[in-house]
Amino acid sequence: MDRATTSTRDAEFEEYMAARQPSLLRTAYLLTGDRHSAEDLVQTSLAKLYLSWDKVQKRELLDGYVRRIMVNENNSLWRRAWKRKEVTTDELPEQAHVTDRHDHGERSALWDFVQTLPRKQRAVIVLRYYEDLTEAEVADILGISVGTVKSQASRALASMRQRVHTQPMLARDGEEER
Repeated sequence: MDRATTSTRDAEFEEYMAARQPSLLRTAYLLTGDRHSAEDLVQTSLAKLYLSWDKVQKRELLDGYVRRIMVNENNSLWRRAWKRKEVTTDELPEQAHVTDRHDHGERSALWDFVQTLPRKQRAVIVLRYYEDLTEAEVADILGISVGTVKSQASRALASMRQRVHTQPMLARDGEEER
């Protein structure tokens, strides 16, 4: 590739990244439940997109392609987690308090229920209801059938409904009702 082509390619990628990064970060946060993991997931996914930027022929399908990379990468990281070696220490590192601002409903009880779902069901719920994708789009991103999307969503919603009914009701001031 010559310099002009590389410059054009990089400019296109930077434009896409600048426009879509906040949305991708929100999706990644919903998939991982953690801001730092979400940032890592977006960074890794965008790096993989950059490497295959010239191969993507239908630019209008980029969002779906990146979401698919994110879901696959998130699942791969989760599967590889047992391979990581932990180092123990007597001292805890200093951590600044981070407030996640990616989803307006993140502090709600509903979000707490979504976080307890199995990974596959959580991915379906995030893509279907938080990202507002159709069942066919979710199926395409996750590489599963539309019927599987429907059944996973149904199971997830049933599970959350059951948990809602078994949780104690909270009063407005955060105290349990008696």
